[in-house]
Amino acid sequence: MMASYAMLMVMNATEAPFEAFGKEFVHPVFTQLVRRRGADGRIPVRTLDRGASSSAAAVEPAGYPGGSYDTSLLVKYEHHVARHIWFGEERGPKKELKVAVHGLKLTSRVPLALPPQMESWVSRSDLSSLQRTSLNKIDTNLVSTFVERWHLETSSFHMPFGEMSITLDDVACLLHLPIRGIFWSPQDVTEELAVELAVDYLGVSQGQAQSHVRSCRGSYYKLEWLYDLFVHHRAAFSWAYATRAYLLMLVGSTIFADKTFTLVEARYLLLFRDLDGCSGYSWGAAALVTLYRYLGDASMYSCKQLGGYPTLLQCWIHEYFPTVGKRGENWKPADNCGLPRAMRWSYRQGVLKVDDLRPILDELTPADVIWRPFEDHRAWCVFDEICLYRGCLKWGETVVSYLPDRCLRQFGYRQYVPSPPLDCMMATDIDVDWISYHQSVIAVIGSSTVATTPSDAVDGYLEWYYCVYHPRLVPPHRDAPREVPVPVYDVGPSDPDWARVSTLIHRYLRQVNAEEEDPQFSDLFEALHISRSH
Repeated sequence: MMASYAMLMVMNATEAPFEAFGKEFVHPVFTQLVRRRGADGRIPVRTLDRGASSSAAAVEPAGYPGGSYDTSLLVKYEHHVARHIWFGEERGPKKELKVAVHGLKLTSRVPLALPPQMESWVSRSDLSSLQRTSLNKIDTNLVSTFVERWHLETSSFHMPFGEMSITLDDVACLLHLPIRGIFWSPQDVTEELAVELAVDYLGVSQGQAQSHVRSCRGSYYKLEWLYDLFVHHRAAFSWAYATRAYLLMLVGSTIFADKTFTLVEARYLLLFRDLDGCSGYSWGAAALVTLYRYLGDASMYSCKQLGGYPTLLQCWIHEYFPTVGKRGENWKPADNCGLPRAMRWSYRQGVLKVDDLRPILDELTPADVIWRPFEDHRAWCVFDEICLYRGCLKWGETVVSYLPDRCLRQFGYRQYVPSPPLDCMMATDIDVDWISYHQSVIAVIGSSTVATTPSDAVDGYLEWYYCVYHPRLVPPHRDAPREVPVPVYDVGPSDPDWARVSTLIHRYLRQVNAEEEDPQFSDLFEALHISRSH
């Protein structure tokens, strides 16, 4: 393989990163060799012919056209949707995913006010914010285009300028869910146990529970059935039964939404057996684990659906990418009175399809990103250092990697070449690691410094990035070289407000194909240069 991860890590420790590879290292972007692709589109690594020199082999490109060239990191790329898109292969006639959306139904099912007896339990559960955070609809084209850039090996979106991810801090600010707390390890729930749980904790008869679980064809409850139980028990003043049905419907319509679109797993009822004791969970981690899991599934070419909480993903996009996609804004951050940040946004029907959005994302620069969008939200959501924990998160039997060292710019730190991703299959003490998070936090930020500009990165980072990843989805014209050049970006303004001005001007000039020599755009170009100097 062209360059091992250990060799690449040397780049972070030297002023001249490529000297670490020795004189024989040549980045694949700059090679002119042409070789036949295999049936899977991959360029095979060729063994040396007799008499061939080792230096000649060192410059031969390996991996996939457009990246990754070093295939040691993205081990599942062969099955990733991005590989197929590069060769013009789509998931199906519809390029956008089918997304689990419950916002409209939830709006009609959540009352303006709960009875005081229920309100007390719902408030103590730390889930009450989920009653109002859901978007009524989801822009499936926008969401799908970002999913195509998600890679489960790194738990991150691969943008043209580096990695970004949905972090624990993002969840805390957008949803106001607690991120500290314990992980949940449930027992297996069979259909028989699902019936018993419904009888004991939802107040239904044995026959009614059996009939309902049988109709679900598994250990599930229907969301509509739970809503009906909530209404029934509320009218009968059976507050505990009503609260459990309501909370289970709430999480099944938001953070635990799955690809059935109508059901919720019966095992989640176990979370609400003790209504006075369900507040100790890390609900923020639960939301993130579930979404990471479904993003990983949906990034594969064979998958056509996305589960999890799509509002979390779309509102994250709205916060970080102000010029991508259409959105309504209910209030400005300065006017917030302590509401979850997701409630800032409302759905507006977008006109751009997946085909339109792919090249837009390919052309994004660091200046198009608001790297720290929640700094004006700290009065209601103080930053917690546990968000810099590097390790595995788990919820139930699902375990995912949480790797803030790959998106340090979102935390205000200079981005370095990160360590290899974790193998969560080998993790044995996740709960202990989570409790003793300080050590991993020190390791994450100890190798970095505070960013001097919002998009600050070490020298050589992008060269490494374009070697091990596939940062662009739209291939160049077939007559052009298939290798992707490493971009060079302006430093950009250090002030977030000026960065926003710069982004908006730059996006408009790009949309109209403006040339700096054109007199009609001279004032805008002058304004762009002024904004970038601050």
